[in-house]
Amino acid sequence: MWMLHPVIDRADVLRENTEAVFAACDAAHGRWAKLLGVRVLLHPRLKLQEFLSIYNITQEFITATEKIGGRLGYSIRGTLQSQAKAYVDFQHESRMTKIKAVLDQETWAEVDVPDEFQAIVTSLFCSEEFVSDSMDDVQGNRTTNYSEVATNNDSGPQNDQQIGRTDSSEISQPNNPHLKSKSSAEAIERNKADSRSPPVQGNNSNLKERGKSASQTLTYGGVGYHMVNCGLILVKMLSEYIDMNNYLPALSSEVVHRVVEILKFFNTRTCQLVLGAGAMQVSGLKSITSKHLALASQVISFTYAIIPAIRQILFLKVPETRKALLLSEIDRVAQDYKVHRDEIHTKLVQIMRERLLVHLRGLPQIVESWNRPEEADSQPSQFARSLTKEVGYLQRVLSRTLHEVDVQAIFRQVVVIFHSQISESFLRLEINTPQAKGRLHRDIKHILGCIRSLPSDISSDSGVPNWGQLDEFLAQRFGAEAS
Repeated sequence: MWMLHPVIDRADVLRENTEAVFAACDAAHGRWAKLLGVRVLLHPRLKLQEFLSIYNITQEFITATEKIGGRLGYSIRGTLQSQAKAYVDFQHESRMTKIKAVLDQETWAEVDVPDEFQAIVTSLFCSEEFVSDSMDDVQGNRTTNYSEVATNNDSGPQNDQQIGRTDSSEISQPNNPHLKSKSSAEAIERNKADSRSPPVQGNNSNLKERGKSASQTLTYGGVGYHMVNCGLILVKMLSEYIDMNNYLPALSSEVVHRVVEILKFFNTRTCQLVLGAGAMQVSGLKSITSKHLALASQVISFTYAIIPAIRQILFLKVPETRKALLLSEIDRVAQDYKVHRDEIHTKLVQIMRERLLVHLRGLPQIVESWNRPEEADSQPSQFARSLTKEVGYLQRVLSRTLHEVDVQAIFRQVVVIFHSQISESFLRLEINTPQAKGRLHRDIKHILGCIRSLPSDISSDSGVPNWGQLDEFLAQRFGAEAS
């Protein structure tokens, strides 16, 4: 009996030692958590790499002490997770505040794209796999202070990215409302003069001061997009969310929610400012012009194009149980961007239709002068010249800014509207004299010449570009040989 006592004593000692080690680890956890708690208001404001240094060393400490103590440190893990979530929340709120201010100050003037931003897009989104998947999706649907970003376009995968980048909060948004109204022929001439002026540099002047080179478009998937200031800042912010997602994988679902939120806000606010003309109140624009609409379309189109790549990158870290709901959310956002882009293009068609109706209202007064004796001047009427001048201006603006496929889609509708509205108006005219008939013929030929030159894919069996009702009216009124 007495010989069993050493075994029992040894087991008790081992148990007591285990409890003592666990108690020591638990006490260490408590002290560490207390240190974290003292800094609870400071940690969310840190640079990402600074916060990660605390986060990672705490994770290492927890792992080591759990291994020694033999039990999980639920309390300190909860404290660390809570502070990580607070970090994501604070960083998100600061970016939401920033992007709202940027959008409200946006003048929708084109800016050059510093290489820093192209490097971000290339390194994050332009692997062959991401681009092919993203472009298939698109075509199927038709503050903190980071260090400088590397401008090497051959950077590795997103998980190997340096965290250090110039933060979005460093980019200024000057107020430069220099574009003019498009509501009349005189306003269009002012816009025309503006369109010949050098590209606006004000919105990215502070970036240029860093000595960075720049290009005219931001390229993704082999397609160039013209950008404005707010679009570049959104790109910067999205790269920062991706960094948080990559380095705080336990909070990936939270990050995805916040990316969805900022994308929704950007799309909605842009719609309010441009299509809803809110920029006239908040940023001092005199009116919303076709150039503003075209640039907004480019920014929205670019964001729509990269959403599939963003989704693919972010969802590498999302737990399987959360993926279905989050995928539906981000897909709805992508659809909203597509609808917004299409609404902008519809608005551009509407602008030209409204301008056509304005000119047609003055046509009867012009026709009254057609019965006078023929003058030496063989020019088309003021109606025909002004109308073709305006549509020619719209074509130049859109062709310089939008992609060819979008320009063709817009002018396909413009051509149909011109054919139907002009031919119907001409049918209602009372043409009683040879002089009036000759002037009508001259106007029709002049307008058809303009219609023929528009970038649309409409044609007849004979191969005549943009054939339509006005051609038929010309043939009926003046004979097939007059066409």
